[in-house]
Amino acid sequence: MSTLEIKDLQVQVNTEDGPKEILKGVTLTINDGETHAIMGPNGSGKSTLAYSIAGHPRYEVTGGSVTLDGEDVLAMSVDERARAGLFLAMQYPVEVPGVSVANFLRTAKTAIDGEAPKLRTWVKDVNAVLERMNLDPTFSQRSVNEGFSGGEKKRHEIAQLDLLDPKVAILDETDSGLDIDALKVVSEGVNRFRERDGKGVLLITHYTRILRYIKPDHVHVFVAGRVAESGGAELAEELEANGYERFLTAAV
Repeated sequence: MSTLEIKDLQVQVNTEDGPKEILKGVTLTINDGETHAIMGPNGSGKSTLAYSIAGHPRYEVTGGSVTLDGEDVLAMSVDERARAGLFLAMQYPVEVPGVSVANFLRTAKTAIDGEAPKLRTWVKDVNAVLERMNLDPTFSQRSVNEGFSGGEKKRHEIAQLDLLDPKVAILDETDSGLDIDALKVVSEGVNRFRERDGKGVLLITHYTRILRYIKPDHVHVFVAGRVAESGGAELAEELEANGYERFLTAAV
């Protein structure tokens, strides 16, 4: 059983004009076996939520709590959060020149598990995951994200998700920049992860197209740093048809 519980989370960032409040009291619980989709207009705080949970130093938590299986996430360092079972797929994955995908994956797996995977079985596991993500085996020898297409970056992140096997996956706009074929491959990878026991998914997206392939149990509309409304998959269909106007009007 895995539960990520967010209570009244408040977050600010420092700007040239002083501190700016982004999250204004977010409460959300993701139980294992659940997929939650967060949708909202630009600037509503969706990515801030993801990075705050992961421990990005730019975001200062000023109130509230985040726990994973009852453990205080906010008291953990970034690497401790990863070892506890949190995984973040970033909207814009960073390049790591000079570090091969193979070394990166094995180093990450070793750090999370506390011991290095056996090399013979690990190579087989990596190659199998790359094949499932429609990536050539030679992909593992390339520098992390250097010269990768948008689709390669996102497929690489889902390959990480598969191999690192966290408790909760936070996917920040994983569908951005993907063509229809890459979107299907990425979605299939996420769905394989969801089928494992004790897994939770927090999927952040602007568009409903990925929700045709990854069916959410819960949909939350983010507006002005708060959850404006929650519902089932039908809420995403309403957003597809009518946009965010009624939520923005209500917020004003």
